[in-house]
Amino acid sequence: MPYRYYTADVFTDQIFGGNPLAVFPDARAIDPEQMQHIAREFNLSETVFVLPPEQGGTRRLRIFTPQVELPFAGHPTVGTAFVLAAIGDISLTGERTEIVFEEGVGPVPVTVEARNSQPVSCTLSAAQMPEYGPEPPAAADLAAVLSLETRAIAAPARAISCGVPFLFVPITNLDALGRIRLELTQWQRVLGGAWASMIFAFVVGADPERADYLRARMFAPSVGVLEDPATGSAVTALAGYLALEDPLVHGTCSYLVEQGVEMGRPSFLNLQYDLQDGQLTAIRVGGRVVLVSKGEFGPGTRP
Repeated sequence: MPYRYYTADVFTDQIFGGNPLAVFPDARAIDPEQMQHIAREFNLSETVFVLPPEQGGTRRLRIFTPQVELPFAGHPTVGTAFVLAAIGDISLTGERTEIVFEEGVGPVPVTVEARNSQPVSCTLSAAQMPEYGPEPPAAADLAAVLSLETRAIAAPARAISCGVPFLFVPITNLDALGRIRLELTQWQRVLGGAWASMIFAFVVGADPERADYLRARMFAPSVGVLEDPATGSAVTALAGYLALEDPLVHGTCSYLVEQGVEMGRPSFLNLQYDLQDGQLTAIRVGGRVVLVSKGEFGPGTRP
């Protein structure tokens, strides 16, 4: 029997932007080995396989890159919520529909916002608050990995995870961000086997007229993704970096993160986080999604 699938562009309001995603809305007949083969065949950043819930959630998700399964990923979570709502597999209850996906990190709440009974955007709430990892490599080593001069590293890097570890590397300006070329030999030397080997390079204050605007790039050769146009799990953990630098003690902070520009797939991720007594209490990441295609993966023989 062929397996039905849909594709969507996530964190964009127009086709050919954002981060592409494949979603199999009923993966009960697909075993994990087949899932990995199928994800490799699609060769997108992630492919999602939707299963019945086991712990009272709305659906259970298994998320695969071309090389490995992930316990959590942002654009697959947001994109899958949109796809399931758009095709009617999840019933909308009004302008805001609350659902819960069971993922490797635990239950992930998602809000689906609708207009005229059609989904327009989705926002996830982090299942885990940030975990801070080991001391990162020296700025000179990171600069070598990124093919930059050391002075292009604007501040100390930090390793942070909200289920998936990333190395956050602040860059001085947009020119330096655009000049990044990942040197794989140096990456293997400096970050191969590290707790956080996926690099999220970003510029704060990229737009002098918008203090809440960031530009970013993300590199993840360890999971088969040389560069990713939109990384919700990284932007979720980015809150852990920004909160350390933020003088705010109570309240909500909001940022617009633009990613994927250098790849020709501009993506826009809305980040919000709440602080109470200087501590993070909630993180939300969301954006628009566009349904692109549907098809069948078949004829159902083992890949």
